[in-house]
Amino acid sequence: MYDVIVIGAGVSGAAAARELSKYDLHTLVLEAAEDVCTGTSKANSGIVHAGYDAAPGSLMAKLNVEGNAMMDELCEDLEIPFQRNGSLVVCIDEEGRGKLAELLSRGEKNGVKGLRIVEREELAAMEPNISEEAVAALYAPSAGIICPFLLNIAMAENACENGTEFHLDSPVTNIEKTGNGYAVMVTKADGTEEIFETKVVVNAAGVYADTFHNMFAKKKITIVPRRGDYILMDKEAGGLVKHTVFPLPGPMGKGILVAPTVHGNLFAGPTSVDIGSKEDHATTKDGLDTVMRECGKYVKNVPLKMAITSFSGNRAHWEGHEFLIGELAEAPGFIDCAAIESPGLTSSPAIGKMVCGIVLDILHPGKKKNWKKKRKGILDPRTLSFEERNRLIKEHPEYGRVVCRCEGVTEGEILDAIRRPLGATTMDGLKRRVRAGAGRCQAGFCTPGQMEILARELGISREEVTKRGKGTWLVKGNLKDEI
Repeated sequence: MYDVIVIGAGVSGAAAARELSKYDLHTLVLEAAEDVCTGTSKANSGIVHAGYDAAPGSLMAKLNVEGNAMMDELCEDLEIPFQRNGSLVVCIDEEGRGKLAELLSRGEKNGVKGLRIVEREELAAMEPNISEEAVAALYAPSAGIICPFLLNIAMAENACENGTEFHLDSPVTNIEKTGNGYAVMVTKADGTEEIFETKVVVNAAGVYADTFHNMFAKKKITIVPRRGDYILMDKEAGGLVKHTVFPLPGPMGKGILVAPTVHGNLFAGPTSVDIGSKEDHATTKDGLDTVMRECGKYVKNVPLKMAITSFSGNRAHWEGHEFLIGELAEAPGFIDCAAIESPGLTSSPAIGKMVCGIVLDILHPGKKKNWKKKRKGILDPRTLSFEERNRLIKEHPEYGRVVCRCEGVTEGEILDAIRRPLGATTMDGLKRRVRAGAGRCQAGFCTPGQMEILARELGISREEVTKRGKGTWLVKGNLKDEI
């Protein structure tokens, strides 16, 4: 019997798990995929929004502003990169000024600090590559950029270090009410079933949250996957803009932005298209054409020829366009954490705190005396001085063997990524943790080296190494054996 089962190890589920790990609770996180951070949380903008977009009085607005304020301390505790680079919402004609004023007023009502409208001359000084047609912009200094992978992974790792159990490759297929709470069924890929009993269920299942909500709720919901296509450019393009540059928002979202990343790249996107399949993660020609066309309207000289990859992600959109967080009245102990779309990443620390608060009101657990607040990040030798790096290599030679040339990732970092709590077991898992294969050649050079290390560390053959879990094997065998 568990006290709490969290369904989903995306950023919301991980945030809830970390908060719950502060208390004397027997908590289990069930994740359908082979790793944490594999759904919506792995394919988003990595923007920490200021909070001027959501409607005043909404849960989105409240948790956005609260989550933004929590980011500095959280990222310091988890040792992950975070920058408050500020954002600019740009209008390119005089007719857009009314919308800027509306966003300013909305942001002030939401409690966003430092908002102001900047005129053309100041805007051009802030961003020399802003469009010649730009007339003014809403400046939000509290906005920032973050690595969405590391935020998710670090919160999950910290929860794990504090006693939370994680079962990966464990898709939930049914939930039933029992006399003591709920029975949660997991059906493995080989058809075997496991049942876990719990007092409380937290439904943080992303685009599938409606499935579990509708098992118990009288008022049914539909989560629509809303696809967004992105284009990522090389680090040589990273200095084109300093701030996150948005257009005026539209009915489908915040629009196609241009922004630097915390790792020094430049990217543009996302589009916003409602699709039918929750498992459709493919980019489209129309989507990428739209990104290329729209990003140039607000920022000039976007070097799209420096694109190194494109990707898409599906947001968990609900027609009410509001976070659904709370205990179902008709199902005591069943807590929704559903319809978490933008600004979900920014809001995640506050979402975790809110979900935890609901659980505390139900179970009334004691607080742990030995909770570990801080998580040790993966050592990046590139941050060390020449002397420090030499000492490190003498003591640990694996930090002197570069595996990924584009990003300068060493074997030591890869070993750390594999061996730590909830360590990487796939190529994508390594990419998300240490950026191996995330550079200009997109793993063209380092794939064999990564495969060799994964196979050795996991005790499997190279034929069993996958890109992202079952069914994504990279090699069939040795060519010489086929000849």
